Amino acid sequence: MTVTVDLKLLDSSTEFVTEQGGLSADVIKKAFSATEEEFYNLVKLSMHINPQIASVGSCCLLGAISNNVLYIANLGDSRVVLGRRGNESKRSPVVAERLSTDHNVADENVRREVEARHPDDSQIVVYTRGVWRIKGIIQVSRSIGDVYLKRPDFFRDPAFRKYGNPIPLKHPVMTAEPSIITRELGPEDLFLIFASDGLWEQLSDEAAVDIVCKYPRAGIAKRLVRTAIQKAAKKREMRYADIKKIDKGIRRHFHDDITVVVIFLDHHKGSSHGRFKQTTVSCTTAPADIFSLNSEEAEAEKSMLRSVG
Repeated sequence: MTVTVDLKLLDSSTEFVTEQGGLSADVIKKAFSATEEEFYNLVKLSMHINPQIASVGSCCLLGAISNNVLYIANLGDSRVVLGRRGNESKRSPVVAERLSTDHNVADENVRREVEARHPDDSQIVVYTRGVWRIKGIIQVSRSIGDVYLKRPDFFRDPAFRKYGNPIPLKHPVMTAEPSIITRELGPEDLFLIFASDGLWEQLSDEAAVDIVCKYPRAGIAKRLVRTAIQKAAKKREMRYADIKKIDKGIRRHFHDDITVVVIFLDHHKGSSHGRFKQTTVSCTTAPADIFSLNSEEAEAEKSMLRSVG
């Protein structure tokens, strides 16, 4: 089950950042930790209404710019890719540079990282249903939520034990510790593509950057989503129009959910410090029918969140 978790927007003017003395990697870690703790408290309050909330989790991807420094932080396998020129010349080709780390055990390095944390558990990562999964359950190793895989005491809760077939844990098998990178932005940096893994399962980093370069800014995120769905349809030997007609729930078997945000980094001409104009944002979210929630689960979740909000 997947739910969207909103992280506090971070910029130099927010109250949270001001209280912490400005934006930094440490402040971002604190924000992620606070978000994880708040969601954990929500789970505890909601267990009597719907114990399944203990298995709800979300990837989280954050980007912030402060004093010309870009901060990227993430949990899970949503990804941000930078489109930049090889040098400051406008004739230089635009290349793709991945800025985030995919926390997915499909990556051998991530599998080794998880296995190293659990040397006494030979089944910590297993290959099942065509992919690698932690405890045979989940592909990502970091997230917001997924409390039942982070708090072994939840398996002793009678309410949760009635839900599904829980696997007893001695230690947490997931974490909410984000990967964070920082870099000073320069005039060769043109745009950022933030997207969930549904896009990257269909398009390479280079292909996505190439599309943003070739087409007008207006509606560019929607174009990326459409291109990804067209790729998914082609793999199944289907037409784009036909895959769009597939009912919610079932459609998740054809392609994952896709959310894309494209941010253009517009530099002031002649600025010696490379400061930016106000950024242009293009954002689109794929239709809700491709999420794995059926209508009953979705309504129950909405009702639950309203009752504890």
